[in-house]
Amino acid sequence: MKCVLALDQGTTSSRSILFDQSGRMRSIAQQELRQHYPRPGWVEHDPVEIWEAQQQTARQAIRHAGLDSGAIAAIGITNQRETTLVWNRKTGQPIYNAIVWQDRRTADICARLKADGAEETFHQATGLYLDPYFSGTKIKWLLDSVDGARAQAECGELAFGTIDSWLIWKLTHGALHITDATNASRTLLFNLHTLQWDNTLLELLDIPLSMMPEVRSSSEVYGAVDNHLCACGCTISGIAGDQHAALFGQACFEKGVSKNTYGTGCFMLANTGDKPVTSNNKLLTTIAWKCGDDIRYALEGSVFIAGAVVQWLRDELEIITSAPDIEALAARVPDAGGVCFVPAFTGLGAPHWDPHARGTLIGLTRGTGKAHIARAALESMCFQSMEVLRAVEKDTGTPTDRLRVDGGACVNDLLMQIQADLLQIPVERPRIIETTAFGAAALAGLAVGFWGGLDELAAIREVDRVFEPQISSDEAESRFNRWLRAVERCRDWEII
Repeated sequence: MKCVLALDQGTTSSRSILFDQSGRMRSIAQQELRQHYPRPGWVEHDPVEIWEAQQQTARQAIRHAGLDSGAIAAIGITNQRETTLVWNRKTGQPIYNAIVWQDRRTADICARLKADGAEETFHQATGLYLDPYFSGTKIKWLLDSVDGARAQAECGELAFGTIDSWLIWKLTHGALHITDATNASRTLLFNLHTLQWDNTLLELLDIPLSMMPEVRSSSEVYGAVDNHLCACGCTISGIAGDQHAALFGQACFEKGVSKNTYGTGCFMLANTGDKPVTSNNKLLTTIAWKCGDDIRYALEGSVFIAGAVVQWLRDELEIITSAPDIEALAARVPDAGGVCFVPAFTGLGAPHWDPHARGTLIGLTRGTGKAHIARAALESMCFQSMEVLRAVEKDTGTPTDRLRVDGGACVNDLLMQIQADLLQIPVERPRIIETTAFGAAALAGLAVGFWGGLDELAAIREVDRVFEPQISSDEAESRFNRWLRAVERCRDWEII
């Protein structure tokens, strides 16, 4: 039996999953990833820990499946996007921790660029906005802040990469410094029209072109693992940022089909076909995937804090002992009792793009209990997704009649029911909720003929459950308007 191995390096864990030809998961291994918060608003990861955990989980997954390395047909990689890493080409050592996509330290850099009138230049070229979320200003911060970094970069000694690039560099012993078009499109430095690194944007951020990885297709044979993971030297043949991989894994191959992933954040992508669509509602224009010469684009709404709010309730407030406990706790009450929770711990993403917003818990009364707060936390994921879906519908001019969902939090039936109630459309959960990992596996498998084409992949997808709305549209709208009032109260908090 042959399988495809997906390396799924996320914000909170590193995972490895084996999929067989029917799309069934044969085994999974996971290690939690430590989060480092050196200052308020700063979020970092240890790149060496990421690499070691990814190796370990891959070996564990292969062993648990009872396979040897010769049974691995290909490797696909999917990763937390925008997280930024710079390393020395000679030593292979990072010059600093990885700066995570949630990190807000470059808000001042973004503000200065906006004041200089540069935002439209970035937006027209990349489809993105000037926000600390993206990699470009993180690279600039590293070059400006780490001793000797800029001089090394100018001598061609440093390499930049998102996590996919770092893993491939390590897997191939430095033979490949590459990324794919999806990850490149999230850096604030890649031109969607020329499909090249943009020299004007690199100059605005004072980043040498020599640091940048080669941009490749999301599905092609890149090279072989250098006997560190699989003794057979199996092929690496798929790369996609996590949300793009989920779109592909959900078989959203047709224009107009949307998915929403409920992970650390919430990320809604809508396939817009073979041409980029410029948003008039503060969404991002991004590359959905690139297979050979075939390229597809998407509109995206990025919500920074979703499942992470459950971790906060567990680790900081300690009102639950494990993440799954939130469903039973929230179900103790019929509603949030007038409480609104805006989890803007690292600012607000789409459609607000406010790095200075901060978390707000409002509407508390003497009768408010931890069950109300838990329910408000679940509602916060759904309200933020509702804001994004409204923006998608305005940009495309087409109402969404059904939403495909995935991600770890979508196993929460109460969360999915709240989402269907608020959106007033069916919410469709697939049998395989690990669609991010499956998307990476699918891209890798296509490149080596493990799967025959998109029709075969679409046939693999099966629906587990459809959640239908159970409240009136008037009630949904009333709740949404209350939420919008709460959002306004959390805006620009940090600079007041």
